[in-house]
Order: sequence, then structure tokens, then C-alpha cells
Amino acid sequence: MLALHSESQCRFWVEDLFSCRFGRRNIFKKMSKGKTLIIGASGQIGIELVLKLREQRGVENVVASDIREAQSPDLLEGPFEIVDTLDKQQIYSVINKHGIEEVYQLAALLSATGEKFPEKAWDLNMNGLFHVLEAAKDGLIKRIFWPSSIAVFGPNTPRIDTPQFTIMEPTSVYGISKLAGERWCQYYFNRYGVDVRSIRYPGLIGYKSEPGGGTTDYAVDIFYHAIQSGKYKCFLSEKTMLPMMMMDDAIRATIGIMEAPSENVKIRGSYNLAGMSFTPAELALEIKKHIPNFQISYESDFRQALADSWPNSIDDTEARQDWGWKAEYDTTKLVETMVIEVGKKIAVGT
Repeated sequence: MLALHSESQCRFWVEDLFSCRFGRRNIFKKMSKGKTLIIGASGQIGIELVLKLREQRGVENVVASDIREAQSPDLLEGPFEIVDTLDKQQIYSVINKHGIEEVYQLAALLSATGEKFPEKAWDLNMNGLFHVLEAAKDGLIKRIFWPSSIAVFGPNTPRIDTPQFTIMEPTSVYGISKLAGERWCQYYFNRYGVDVRSIRYPGLIGYKSEPGGGTTDYAVDIFYHAIQSGKYKCFLSEKTMLPMMMMDDAIRATIGIMEAPSENVKIRGSYNLAGMSFTPAELALEIKKHIPNFQISYESDFRQALADSWPNSIDDTEARQDWGWKAEYDTTKLVETMVIEVGKKIAVGT
């Protein structure tokens, strides 16, 4: 079976061969350095992804970027660029400057924030993706990672063990943009041979960065309140079950799909990804094993309607079969880790 490749990719291979043989210095010669650019590096996923990739590949080989100067000192330990994801020429300039081979496009407005600023969310979530897809189509980069979300599903989606291929019908601007993005990723792969890879993140829970404005953020915020005050008012109802994942697992999955052989990545829209599922009440009970006096109350807000439209649990059979995905954290291990690590952060005042 012949692979589908674009004219620009063929040009890349010819030019790269010529460059290696005759020592020509051009954009294709730069690409052989194999550096990585992370757009939206100051976000919840971005900070941890930068740290892990720099640990694995060397600090100088991972370029972090965001729309404003980095607030985290960790990001400034290696190359950092201010990049507006809506500025295509700025993205191209950074790619050329650093000899970027792959881009992780993480910049987005998440579900709760997106409902407050729908036009801005659509613009950022769509055009940021287009710019890196075009960079790959033009032969400037070899691979793209772009994150999707369980927000692509809707109220008519099967809620238990939601399959990879099913009814979707998202109800939020975030979910609509992610579903549209999945289709554009598939289109660019089919039409131009762009090597784009994606996973549908469930709710993500981590301690190295602050939540980014998502509906599942309660599952991070709850630990800070439990440790500091022993009380938490949840903006979702006690019986709202949602798919969740420890950030360490999400980072492993992100790097895992990017390092998988291209022929193993059989879905070019986005893969389902599963970790665990729980309700706020179940999470609170697990926390009480470590903080016995912890108390939780409930007062649902506009985010409840978003959560009610999403699955209770996810079937990620395709990700496990195609590129070997497997979660390491369950709820017990997640809570134990978060209580310890958030406690350390609070103790040192960071």
C-alpha cells in the first residue's frame, strides 16, 4: 500500500538528501537537529510536558513558548520564546530559528473559560491548529501533537465505556472546536500526508501547575482546600461521574503516541484515552482517608450542564492495541500522590 505524501514533503526528502551530501545550509539542514517546540507551554499540561521532554532529550532540544513571558522558572531553564499562536509568521519564524522538527500545539481556551468567551475560544482553538498543520504541509516540520478532549462527546453519546467511534454532538464551544479540529487533523493527513497525532484527554489532575479553566478543575482544587482549610465547596453535584487521569499518565500518553511508529497510529482524528472515573463524593471519601476531618459541600453552577453532557467512563481499546497505551494510576494512588505533593507545595509557599 502506497503512503500518501504531499509535494512539500517530497521536496523535503530530496532537499534533505542533497543537504547531507553537499553540505548546503538551509531550512532542511536545520530540521535534522530534531528539536521540539511546545506552544502553550505555561499551561497545565505544557509545564509538565516541557520538564519531561527536556529530561529525556536534553534541555537545549526542547523550546518552550507562550504568548507572554514565562511565570514558571522551570520553563526558563532552557530556550523560551514568546509566541502568539494566532500569528502564523511568528510560528514559522521560531520553527526556522531553532530548527524545529515536531510541534506540540497545546494553546487553547478550555471548556469553562470558552463558554465565557466563545468567539475567542473558536479563533484560538481553530486557527492555532491550522497554523501548525500548514507548517507541516509546507514541509517545515515532521510531526504535530494536538490535544482533543472528552468534550467532543454530547448528551446523546453512550455514557458508559464510550467507544472510539460513536455519536458525538458536543454542546460547548470547546467541544465543538475540538471535534472540528479532529476532522481537520484527519483531513490534513488524508490530503497532504501530515503526520498529526492526537488523544482525547479526560479530566487531568496534577500538582506542578495551576488548573487552566476546565470543568474538571474541581479535582485539582479540592486538594488545596482540603489541606489548607479542611473544607471545599464543589461546583459539580456529588453524583457527577467523569473520566479522570493523573497528569503523569497523560504526559506518558502524549509522548508515547508521538514516539510510536507512524504505521501504528491508525487513527488520525483523535484517540480515546482512559484512566479512572469517580464522582466528587467518591473523591472526597478517598481524601478523608488521609485528612479525616475534611468536609465537602455542593453548589452546582453553569459547569454542571457541561459535565452532564460528557461520558461517565471511556473505552480506550484502540489506543491500547495500536500503540501500547496503559494507565498506571488508579484513584487510590492518585489521591495519595496529590495529598503528599500538594502538601509539600503549600508548606513551602509555592
